Amino acid sequence: MKEVEEGSIPSSVMAMFAEQAHMPPKEGDIIEGTVLALDRAKLYVDLPPFGTGVIFGREYMNAREVIKRINVGDIIAAKVISTDSKDGYIELSLKEARQAIIWAEAEDAVRNKTQFDLVIKEANKGGLILEWQGIAGFLPASQLKAEHYPRVADGNKDEILNELRKLVGQKLPVSLISAIPKEGKLIFSEKGADDKEKKEIVERYVVGDVLEGEVTGMVDFGVFVKLEEGLEGLVHISEIDWGLVDDPRHFFKVGDKVRVKIIDIKEGKVSLSVKQLKANPWMEASEKYKKGDKVEGVVIKFNKHGALASIEEGIAGLVHVSEFGTEDKLRGALELGKRYPFTISLFDPKEMRMALSFGGDKK
Repeated sequence: MKEVEEGSIPSSVMAMFAEQAHMPPKEGDIIEGTVLALDRAKLYVDLPPFGTGVIFGREYMNAREVIKRINVGDIIAAKVISTDSKDGYIELSLKEARQAIIWAEAEDAVRNKTQFDLVIKEANKGGLILEWQGIAGFLPASQLKAEHYPRVADGNKDEILNELRKLVGQKLPVSLISAIPKEGKLIFSEKGADDKEKKEIVERYVVGDVLEGEVTGMVDFGVFVKLEEGLEGLVHISEIDWGLVDDPRHFFKVGDKVRVKIIDIKEGKVSLSVKQLKANPWMEASEKYKKGDKVEGVVIKFNKHGALASIEEGIAGLVHVSEFGTEDKLRGALELGKRYPFTISLFDPKEMRMALSFGGDKK
């Protein structure tokens, strides 16, 4: 079984470190630092320019086996659990950081279709239980290859369970098809085509094809759709809808039938779009709005640049934080879900970009 090495950090987490490098850490962030000192119950981490982090108390006890292998000068990743301790330290957790790194690796494995040889631990009437990186995962019976699928004539669930139990203790080559960190769920599949077979399947398709597929897995960055046995494509989060998509799981669930359009085929990987089968609201908006127009919009999201406000379904613009001076003043003036007057200060429907200027009193 593939393990996460101590200190080994997937590229997706490294990208997160880079994005946060110049921003003050906040609760929930994964942050890197150099070990300054160790004593019997505390570990201190240098976090320039933001101060010093500390791992102590329950967090120290939870990670004591890992801490035994850490030395002064080592660079470690930890999760911020508090930024306002009474001693002025940034409180950190090694255990929670390790979990975040494992889940980042899980999502990388879904994206890359990484294969693992895992031992089947248990069986139930719906499938098999196995373990990856200390996390229990589920392999539905429907995701078994033909030679392992329980062939029971009358569909008797007890007989199906007896057949599945024969696989307990065996090692199967499987891949992750879904990882849901918030729910602690991993879904595996034994199905998959070899490279030659997959290449032959892919060659039957061209960019522009419109097909019906079945949703087989979901991750934060998109949705996997089975086009036929042995071939799946990815609908990236940016291709799900013309409007803001924070979580693909709000739009689909595993097993849904969905119409998709092939927008790219590269190195055997098929990229799909759902939104391109819908009318582009920006084209209609180009005939309704222009720079300087007074509009009303609903605040739908805050980010590090400011606030996103939607003036109609699928059409949103950025209200930049510089209008307010600080993020706190912006959030004091604008609330999620509330409607406010704005002026369009930039409108580029071809690039689907719009900037808004706040039309109310700034606090």
